[in-house]
Amino acid sequence: MQNVRMGVEGMSCASCVGRVEKALLALNGVVTAQVNLATQTAEVHFDAPATVPKISDVLTRAGYPAQVETLMFDVSDMSCASCTGRIERALLEHPEVLRAAANLAAQTVQVTLISGQLSPRDVADIITGTGYPATLSDGGTHEDRRANEAQHLKRQMLIALALTLPIFLIEMGGHLVPPFHHWFAARVPVGLWHLIQFALTSAVLLGPARLFFTKGVPALLHAAPDMNSLVALGAGAAFAYSSVVTFVPDLLPASAQFVYFEAACMIATLILLGRYFEARAKGRTGEAIRHLVGLAAKSARVEQGDTLIELPIDALNEGDIIHARPGEKIAVDGIVLSGESYVDESMMTGEPVPVMKAKDALVRAGTVNGAAALVYRAESVGSDTQLAQIIRMVEAAQGAKLPIQSLVDRITQYFVPAVMAIAAITVAVWAIWGPDPVLQHALVAGVCVLIIACPCAMGLATPTSIMVGTGRAAELGVLFRKGDALQALRGVRVVAFDKTGTLTEGRPEVTDFMVLHGDAATLLPLAAAVEAHSEHPLARAIERAAKAEYGVLPNVDTVTPLTGLGIKAESGAQHILIGNMGLMTGEGVDVSGFEAPVQALAARGITPVLMAVNGVPALVLGISDQVRGNSAQTVKALQARGIKVAMISGDTQEAASTVAHALGIDIVRAQVLPADKAQALKSLRETYGSVAFVGDGINDAPALAEADVGLAVGSGTDIAIESADIVLVAGDPHAVLTALQLSEAVMRNIKQNLFWAFSYNAILIPVAAGALYPTFGVLLSPMLGAGAMALSSIFVLANALRLRRFSSVVSND
Repeated sequence: MQNVRMGVEGMSCASCVGRVEKALLALNGVVTAQVNLATQTAEVHFDAPATVPKISDVLTRAGYPAQVETLMFDVSDMSCASCTGRIERALLEHPEVLRAAANLAAQTVQVTLISGQLSPRDVADIITGTGYPATLSDGGTHEDRRANEAQHLKRQMLIALALTLPIFLIEMGGHLVPPFHHWFAARVPVGLWHLIQFALTSAVLLGPARLFFTKGVPALLHAAPDMNSLVALGAGAAFAYSSVVTFVPDLLPASAQFVYFEAACMIATLILLGRYFEARAKGRTGEAIRHLVGLAAKSARVEQGDTLIELPIDALNEGDIIHARPGEKIAVDGIVLSGESYVDESMMTGEPVPVMKAKDALVRAGTVNGAAALVYRAESVGSDTQLAQIIRMVEAAQGAKLPIQSLVDRITQYFVPAVMAIAAITVAVWAIWGPDPVLQHALVAGVCVLIIACPCAMGLATPTSIMVGTGRAAELGVLFRKGDALQALRGVRVVAFDKTGTLTEGRPEVTDFMVLHGDAATLLPLAAAVEAHSEHPLARAIERAAKAEYGVLPNVDTVTPLTGLGIKAESGAQHILIGNMGLMTGEGVDVSGFEAPVQALAARGITPVLMAVNGVPALVLGISDQVRGNSAQTVKALQARGIKVAMISGDTQEAASTVAHALGIDIVRAQVLPADKAQALKSLRETYGSVAFVGDGINDAPALAEADVGLAVGSGTDIAIESADIVLVAGDPHAVLTALQLSEAVMRNIKQNLFWAFSYNAILIPVAAGALYPTFGVLLSPMLGAGAMALSSIFVLANALRLRRFSSVVSND
């Protein structure tokens, strides 16, 4: 029996407590569940098969997620998939840990755990205890650490190369050019040359290659061998055999008295060279993060009394008044106070067309001001800016582990022990049935199997593609908050859109204008002057239309809002009514003049707003939310991929059907209450399969959480964004297609990498064991094996880097 106490989010009343307790008790294995509204906690007593991750999942599905925290750790010395698996298994042994994802490419570990259960120090100690030193990431050292790692490996590789080169040139030169061999042998006795090789090889193995032994041997002794263990065994076996030949040759038959110091040296040097190239390539996988960090301004001009002072970005505070010169970066998120200018937001949204910013407009840190000056008030600074949030999202996504990686993890868990067994069998076969010199052939084949069968490429196959793919997505305005959405999105069979603010602009506009009595130049400004006293969104649409057409609005004397009906006002001798048919009927207006225009608008799904002056029907306004420019194109492109497109809306059936017909949408669910949107998605899933949902509002949060993949429009609410797997920064429906295409590209890239990694081992392990020797008399050199192993990892990295060139394509057919 176990006990866990965890914070629970979203509870606001006793009924919430009841729902949480009911959901917890329904989980098989939960014995008791006590939920406290005051402390926002749940204390659960449970036994198998219940687990803490299962309890957390139950709370999330119930709409009351557990309070969790995600920590990122920088980890040293991870070199293969076996390393990452060992770290993850050690972390997941602790029930407080929900998820652990070690990223070989980034040299990081992302840990999600129940808040308040383990401290960062505790988690770092668990990771360090597996043999890989860990420190809590400060969020700003990744690139410096990678650069330092590459420089360190470069120094170690150059030292190893300098020590190895004399052995390699003389040994290989002697084989390739017999006269050189005879010349050298006549001047340097064989015994002396063996001692020189011993000294140089010892320097390599005790110096630059020491890490293979300090990491590999303990792992071997703990029955958890990794790639370092294979290298240590291979290079160590070649060195030990050669040392025996050098110092006690009589232990071996004369036919087997050959030294392989050059093999031991070259194995270590080539693998160090491969790791150096890997480190450089890994650095390139993080270019998207460097690009995003580079968008931030370094300083800003801030009002201090009557003067402007240049302050560093870290010194800015909320409420500061900042001046942006033409061509200057916007320093922080803020609201424009004065000035009008076009701002280039392409670096954050992927949209190439600059956006006009005027008074009250929102500007974002990292965007570039156009040809005019702007003055704005700082609203979000430091880590609260959207740019900083984007960087955090990208880093979190890059540390994710896809479901496909679980297959790789299971294989690599047994891969290294299997390779060691194959190497042992290879040595035995050569020793029993091999030709003379038996020991020489057995040693070469065994060492070659150990060296060539490295799981590095397997370990790098998935994380490098994720890092490059999610980074490129961020540059295109698509943020994968959860990396596993990359794989889930590819399997989606239906995409459901919220209507307002997603497929449409989310801002009602006056589209129809019918004068029944009077003239437009008088009626529209008067209606806008009355609506200026209302908070309703339709009122803002009328105001915008009147100001755009006529400018100054007249004065009104008294205004009385009537909830659910409209508004009435007095202006001089005029008695004005603006609202729906219920208002007109209630105030005794003859509504017969309104009926025909209202019916015509309703048939088109347009909201009518009626205006009467002194009891006479005067004006009918048609107001509707305009469809976004790329909505129809996006719907058509999704359908061309065999994906059903649905629309879920709280609007009337007429309004929803009008938009659906205009866009060619397959499935329409209208008049759906916010609480029922999640149920609508379940229905779609049962009919069509995996479902994605695109929304932007607070009322979309449950549906975003229920969907197999939730995509939040970046202009939406914080709650919607927090509930989503993917954030579409630009708010453009086309970004859904970009996310889908990128998902397909990343998964295709991962499969290519995995195919190469597995094929490489499947083909070359038999070759290394000597499969070609009976037919062709060819036995692979351990040096060639080391080179092939290094190239396999570099190939995987180079293939992943191709994703940096990804661009979304939409057919215009």
